[in-house]
Amino acid sequence: MNETQSQQWRILHSEASLGWGGQEHRVMAELLGFKRRGCSVSLIAHPESQIMARARAAGIKTHACTFDRRLLPLQVLRLAFWLRRERVQIVNTHSSRDGWVVGMAARLARIPMLLRTRHIDVIDRSPKISRFKFTLLADHALTTSRKITHYIRDKFKLPEDRATTLPTGIDVDHFRPEGPQAVLPVIKGADAPPVIGMVSVLRSWKGHDVFFEAIRLLRESGRHFQYVVVGGGAPIENYTAKAQNHGVGDCVQFTGHREDIADVLRSLDVLCIPSIKHEGVPQIGLQALACGTAVVGSDCGGIPEIILDGSTGRIFPNGNPAAMAASIAAAVDEQEQTRLMCRDGRTQVENEHSLDAMLDRLDVIYTRHLHRPAPCQQPHPSAPEYLMLLAAKKEV
Repeated sequence: MNETQSQQWRILHSEASLGWGGQEHRVMAELLGFKRRGCSVSLIAHPESQIMARARAAGIKTHACTFDRRLLPLQVLRLAFWLRRERVQIVNTHSSRDGWVVGMAARLARIPMLLRTRHIDVIDRSPKISRFKFTLLADHALTTSRKITHYIRDKFKLPEDRATTLPTGIDVDHFRPEGPQAVLPVIKGADAPPVIGMVSVLRSWKGHDVFFEAIRLLRESGRHFQYVVVGGGAPIENYTAKAQNHGVGDCVQFTGHREDIADVLRSLDVLCIPSIKHEGVPQIGLQALACGTAVVGSDCGGIPEIILDGSTGRIFPNGNPAAMAASIAAAVDEQEQTRLMCRDGRTQVENEHSLDAMLDRLDVIYTRHLHRPAPCQQPHPSAPEYLMLLAAKKEV
């Protein structure tokens, strides 16, 4: 499907997060993608969030909401009136707080289609309450990995046609093997040691400690590589201290947040994804495959769904630095196998995970729901059910 074939939907996304990571990238990818296809798109977000600033800079219509639990009933009513006035057809919520506030507002406004996207592999602390977000407050659930889809179908008793696995699509024209390389704090040249890197938001579950320990093991075994950590989101000093604690502070370079991720990936010989929990299908993995960069990743979450062990990359057991070190060494030493994996990884992204492919699949989901007969549509919550949802506001 090309861009002119997409119907002119009126789409709204909501995001309560203040930060900037894979989840927020996904929201912007959908907004900008459908905007290019001629749809009317808008965003509800916290006025101080990074995604609000980026959406405004990109010319996307925005509406501010603080998602304050103390103002829940008032914010729900105000957003419901706004949604009706904007004649929104499709609402997609992404975080816990906006899932409740915007979800209830969308139901009150009788929005034709309400989606809930689950981005990370996380166990719900209160399944009985969380169930509302995927039943009463969602006509359809989207997830970024098959593992997450299986979990929510089982946990919330969703029919198979009410949940879809859809990793974030990659712009394969931007993320490609050919192109400039980023300037990184490493030595370049024919005789320079290989560059091994992590590219992620600085969060505890991304596995930096595993990475640093693998570096220590590689160095002790006589392997001399260059190492970089790219990403922000937490004080870098916390992570330089971790590297020091593992005895590798002198050989790991930290760049902070970078916008030129495609150029960074083309500068790496191996990308490492050592996540230990909460991982869906990581966008950086798909981006690296699209750039033809060798990838080693843990078997956490949805990583093995795209890094197919021995086919498009190498997988090691979650939390095992020795196995990670061995995978890095193999990616460097087994050059022909690695080359073939990089080639097949690029093909996989082109065929299955391009940005256009994601937008086309979403278009099919929208069309199927909005064009089906009215009696089949998900019933809206009754007044008593809204009272039950409001009673659960402590979870917002």
